[in-house]
Amino acid sequence: MGIRVKLDIVMARRKISLMELSERVGITPANLSIFKTGKGRAVRFSTLEALCHELHCQPGDILEYTEDE
Repeated sequence: MGIRVKLDIVMARRKISLMELSERVGITPANLSIFKTGKGRAVRFSTLEALCHELHCQPGDILEYTEDE
């Protein structure tokens, strides 16, 4: 897959837990975990915006494109 989710890295740098972030953003911990592990098939821009707001980052800090080899 060409899109890699780096949410776990950003969360570790900000020292925020999955539970705390899910409460702040208004997403269930289960759905946030699915996104964090890269198993999700889509993300809403409103969710991405909320994550960036809470983590004080840019979308490119959370998502990365890599070419398939």
